[in-house]
Amino acid sequence: MKDTSSNTRPVTLFTGQWADIPVRELLPKVKAMGYDGVELACWGDHFDVDRALADEAYLKDLWQLLSDNGLTCYAISNHLVGQAICDPIDARHKAILAGDVWGDGDPEGVRQRAAAKMIDTGNACRKFMDLRPEANPFPVVVNGFTGSSIWHALYAFPPTSQDYLNKGYEDFAKRFGPILDAFEAVDVNFALEVHPTEIAFDIASSQRALDAVGQHKRFGFNYDPSHLGYQGVDYVKFIRVFSDRIYHAHMKDAWWGHGDGTVGVFGGHTDFTDPRRYWDFRSVGRGDINFEEIIVALNDIGYAGPLSVEWEDGRMDRFHGAAESAANVRRFDFPVNKVAFDAAFDKENQ
Repeated sequence: MKDTSSNTRPVTLFTGQWADIPVRELLPKVKAMGYDGVELACWGDHFDVDRALADEAYLKDLWQLLSDNGLTCYAISNHLVGQAICDPIDARHKAILAGDVWGDGDPEGVRQRAAAKMIDTGNACRKFMDLRPEANPFPVVVNGFTGSSIWHALYAFPPTSQDYLNKGYEDFAKRFGPILDAFEAVDVNFALEVHPTEIAFDIASSQRALDAVGQHKRFGFNYDPSHLGYQGVDYVKFIRVFSDRIYHAHMKDAWWGHGDGTVGVFGGHTDFTDPRRYWDFRSVGRGDINFEEIIVALNDIGYAGPLSVEWEDGRMDRFHGAAESAANVRRFDFPVNKVAFDAAFDKENQ
């Protein structure tokens, strides 16, 4: 995904937190807030996987709707279905899954139906992007989650052996291997948003996940610094370690060390915005993430894809925050230099 122009990257809005607003009502607002496009969520009515596979006219109409609002799309996201693929299933999953995935709620059935739906998502994404009015300058990407059969073993007590943890990565590979092969067949990348509760939640576990699927070229990352920073993970190092696996990038902020000392990094079973919390998500530019260093690192690795705002800040009006975030991302981003800054010192260039 090397940059071939002097332009800054497109700025998009992930619609997952806006699924309460129908897509026809949302898109004019997205444009008014200053965005170039959207990363469409596969919930609400923003991107319907089943309709996409069954009805080409639906996809054409969606592109026309985007075009009418001066917007485009480079990626779709199916985090909710992805979460159910490897998770131990409980009542919380029913609230986020469509009826055809939940079915009778039998855990293994839910996991298998979720995996099948993710394969459908890759196929639907390919159909959608093939109908794009202009050529797509970037690889086709589905962003999402994986879930994890071993997240509950995060803290190693009762004593947790590496054999126990290895079984979790084997389970992930068994379930995601066929998905990645299906994505390979249609030339689509799967980008995991590295995140607590997923099979990969920091640098070490991300490397382990890659190893588990044999470095499958269709498995990479939807880079999101907010989920790394409050854990104490070096979110800039993540970019450099996985320079060839950054398939998409979220711009999302967080702050940490702002509570009253009664709640730690695990959250203390409190709700977001509780003033006792050690960390919280913030509107882009309002937290502790150093976006200057992120942009430098993304430039260094040659990432030229969209910068997609995943807006979350429980203390701020979302329309105000999303508009401010779009402006801040444009302020943080800058074009890549094409000539050595000291080239003019050479007499031959004068």
